[in-house]
Amino acid sequence: MKIVKDLTQDSDADRKLFYMCNVRPILNTDALFADATKEYRDPEEPVPGDTVTLRLRTERLNADRVFVNLNGKDVEMERSESDTNFDYYATSFAVTDEHVFYYFRVVTGRTVVYYNQLGPDSKLNPYYDFQIMPGFTTPEWARGAVVYQIFTDRFYNGDKSNDVITDEYSYLGEHVRHIDNWDQCPSAAEGVREFYGGDLQGVLDKMDYLQDLGVEAIYFNPLFVSPSNHKYDIQDYDYIDPHFGRIVEDEGELLSPGDQDNTHASRYINRVTNSANLEAGNELFRRLIEEAHSRGMRVIIDGVFNHCGSFNRWMDREHIYKTSQHSHTDGAYVSKDSPYHDFFQFNADAWPDNKSYDGWWGHDTLPKLNYEASSRLEDIVLGIAAKWMSPPFSADGWRLDVAADLGHSPEYNHSFWKKFRKAVKQANPDAIIIAENYGDSYNWLQGDEWDTVMNYDAFMEPVTWFLTGMQKHSDEFRKDMLGNADSFFDAMRYNMARLGGQPVRIAMNELSNHDHSRFLTRTNRTVGRLNYMGSEAASKGIDRAVMMEAVVIQMTWPGAPTVYYGDEAGVCGWTDPDNRRTYPWGHEDRLLLDFHKAIIRLHKTCPVLRFGSLKKLKAGYNLIAYGRFDRNDQIIVAVNNSEDERRVILPVWEIGLTDDDDVEQIFVTYDGGFSQEPLGYRIRGGMLNLGMRKTSAIVLRKKVW
Repeated sequence: MKIVKDLTQDSDADRKLFYMCNVRPILNTDALFADATKEYRDPEEPVPGDTVTLRLRTERLNADRVFVNLNGKDVEMERSESDTNFDYYATSFAVTDEHVFYYFRVVTGRTVVYYNQLGPDSKLNPYYDFQIMPGFTTPEWARGAVVYQIFTDRFYNGDKSNDVITDEYSYLGEHVRHIDNWDQCPSAAEGVREFYGGDLQGVLDKMDYLQDLGVEAIYFNPLFVSPSNHKYDIQDYDYIDPHFGRIVEDEGELLSPGDQDNTHASRYINRVTNSANLEAGNELFRRLIEEAHSRGMRVIIDGVFNHCGSFNRWMDREHIYKTSQHSHTDGAYVSKDSPYHDFFQFNADAWPDNKSYDGWWGHDTLPKLNYEASSRLEDIVLGIAAKWMSPPFSADGWRLDVAADLGHSPEYNHSFWKKFRKAVKQANPDAIIIAENYGDSYNWLQGDEWDTVMNYDAFMEPVTWFLTGMQKHSDEFRKDMLGNADSFFDAMRYNMARLGGQPVRIAMNELSNHDHSRFLTRTNRTVGRLNYMGSEAASKGIDRAVMMEAVVIQMTWPGAPTVYYGDEAGVCGWTDPDNRRTYPWGHEDRLLLDFHKAIIRLHKTCPVLRFGSLKKLKAGYNLIAYGRFDRNDQIIVAVNNSEDERRVILPVWEIGLTDDDDVEQIFVTYDGGFSQEPLGYRIRGGMLNLGMRKTSAIVLRKKVW
């Protein structure tokens, strides 16, 4: 029998009181929160046998029941603690070696809301569930590490005796050329054949500069023996290129004008095959790593294992090793009987000098490595992977070029990277494995292959579109993407969810690099490339205020902020080769350099920027705001990318701030400069009312009295 109270005889006040006492609360989805940080998953990186505690945050007294679904099984959670704004529900369980997929379900009255990595929703998309991969551990040092990428030939020339000499050898049908004017921009025509003389001694000479900037890890583009300036066409994986290292025995002849036969390039052959030069270069690199470690810096090197170069000693298309006075085995191009024959796929029986090999994307200068046909090749490359992470070098990680392309099938690709991880982690358990990959990397980030990625999808692209409206090569401008905050947050949310919590917090967050136009050039919102626009156009109409907005996001977003050499000094450039200009020693943009030093200091002195949670606070046209927070510390970041001043009201209660808290502006950028002068604000009703200048970014922090 159902009993219903008759309210017809009650006064209006009594009826209102009855309603207020019996109405079900509305579930506040803005208060719901969980992620993969320690406050919501402890331990963050469990191993089999650990007991894991999961937590979910709700508004205070707002949920009737809370469940977590673990691999398809509902477990009811208990309210474990509360504070002014929130209740925290928790449950604990032991993990085995099985992956655990989970999401939360919150029930209030008849309302049911699901919560996974995408946040709260009335419908569940299991594609984005949280995941625990017992045994998947990532380097602690890499969380939020400030990384500095160096394209070695263009950073600093510390040893002129090892410079590539004009006419030293031929590459791609023309002689190489030394550029005497350090400040000259790269040419579109010469591209990979131009050398400026930057080297490892130059990096050693500038260690004080890097330390003063605040660098915590150096990522080098390839360093191994190679004929190009970019060195993604590796000639010998076992040695540092002597043009970057040391040349202690230097004899032989240059090529004569018009002579393209590299067997006559005896100066080059001696430089890159003489063991004295090769060992001297390796020793210099060992010393550089030792010096970096003594300053608290890590060193990450570039691994190109999908393909090698046509100059490679296993192929020897140029007959360099066959001609060398130093003993070498015939390459696969030279002889069918070469022990390296099965390292490559040949499509015709056309020896000697068999040109029928597979090249990556058809490039004959980049022979595709044929792992499936040669277990010996696999063993050698895995040995190389371990060698550079082991004493006496003890480098701190690999960045893997075009990692998803390796092999001839997805099955082999995954099999190889599993073996690669074991080899690297056995050599150096604290080494990081970062892959270059465009698109969804989920299948490689399951705890047994890569640690993380170069973060194009969940950083470079969303930031670039929002702040500039430009595609990352400066090949397209889209007005609909400029200032589109919803697109920014959606791209971040979906792509970060696919990466997962552990890879995100160590992902390489770049604004520029060697493959894309410089971010400062993108601020001019101009479509262009070097070959038809010229180098000067890359610097016209740039906006330093937008550049500073981008760097503020970079230094306050989850992940490892990675500065491409020269960005901090105002270097511009279209996509490669123009993005590989030299560092402007002596005529840096002092505003941008001082700004970078200051914002890097802020990043390094706020642990919540390395370890804390992330939550969107506001999205509007040309406006984004977000919080980085834990239970003890809260930081608010707001970016106004418009040409107008504006007033912004932010719901900072969502990151745990109350009316009893004060916040303080600790950093602000604006058109023409930046400031670290503190400015206090009060919170009213859980909201923060901010006035923002045009084209500006503000960083605020909870004030501790």
